Amino acid sequence: MSQLINIIICIFLPPLAVFLKFGLGKDFLINLVLSIFFWVPGIIHALWVTTK
Repeated sequence: MSQLINIIICIFLPPLAVFLKFGLGKDFLINLVLSIFFWVPGIIHALWVTTK
């Protein structure tokens, strides 16, 4: 997956981006909770996790 497409997915659907990169795991669950309660921290977490 292209890095640019991954960043776009991180902005619009953060849990999907983490799921596509790592599958169902602790990173996905953390991002899902962050995205449900606070959208911006979910985006930041997705960008951090998928680009590291």
